[in-house]
Amino acid sequence: MHAKMELKLPPKDCLIGLSPMDDVTDQPFRQLCKEMGADLLITEFIASEALNRDAEKSLRKMRFTPEQRPIGIQIFGANEEELLRCLDVVAEAEPDFIDINWGCPVRKVAGRGAGSGILQDIPRMLAITASMVRRSPLPVTVKTRLAYSADTMPVTDFAEALQDTGIAALSIHGRTKSQMYSGQADWAPIAAVKANPRIRIPVFGNGDIASGPQAVERWRQSGVDGVLIGRAAVGNPWIFEQCQRTLAGLPEREVSVAERVEVCRRHLMAAADFYGERTAIFSLRRHYGNYFRGLYNFKPHRLALAAAPTLEATLTILDQVAAQYA
Repeated sequence: MHAKMELKLPPKDCLIGLSPMDDVTDQPFRQLCKEMGADLLITEFIASEALNRDAEKSLRKMRFTPEQRPIGIQIFGANEEELLRCLDVVAEAEPDFIDINWGCPVRKVAGRGAGSGILQDIPRMLAITASMVRRSPLPVTVKTRLAYSADTMPVTDFAEALQDTGIAALSIHGRTKSQMYSGQADWAPIAAVKANPRIRIPVFGNGDIASGPQAVERWRQSGVDGVLIGRAAVGNPWIFEQCQRTLAGLPEREVSVAERVEVCRRHLMAAADFYGERTAIFSLRRHYGNYFRGLYNFKPHRLALAAAPTLEATLTILDQVAAQYA
């Protein structure tokens, strides 16, 4: 095994982290999740080739505040040389670790042999990972899936080999690449990896976590070191508070409409500071439905928020929501 520095994580039995999501887990959203109780953050995935050519959008994705530590920057790519070259660029941002995305199933990534596409060639995945561990000045972690498909090598068979490359932690999403996001996440193989007595690195589970109690139940059943929450956090950073309350033996807390509006407003304003008004307006559109999920007859407001042309117009609609549902 390659000698590598240990990943420094908060000393907790169960760590609750934000799973990386493209165009979602940006700096403004991560800050909210951290304030709500997320123990661990990971950036959006970033293409190694884009980092190597100093693409402005990709460099911006690496930005984070000191309050967001511990944080990892996630990179993806299919070309070993490009992946190795970008490590110095990432290290300059001084994250706590560098995460390799061997799990994204979308065609534009996996079809190029990056993300979960590499799960068709496990020896190549291991070789590239080992090279990156040797080259990286920071701890390297991996996020992957159960397998490429049901008839290819499962993570239970290659997790040890990944550990032996020198990675500092392993995160596993409970679906194969072929499943994409359909069906139910299977946590049994994740539990099996963690139960392997030869696995010494932290193992995180991911997939279909929709509430605090469910996250804690998955942690207890699987024995993993932590749980990563993805889609259920979109427009719902309170899920991290729910997780921490459940871990502490406290009941779930109902979030008022006034609080939802206030946090949504804070999210919007932070995005405007980070991106500028126009991009902020677009970036929040994927969050509105979840921020106000379950409100009776909310659709007209949701459509108005999606069509709002300015920051001022958006804030006015949020005021109307707060007044109507007070």
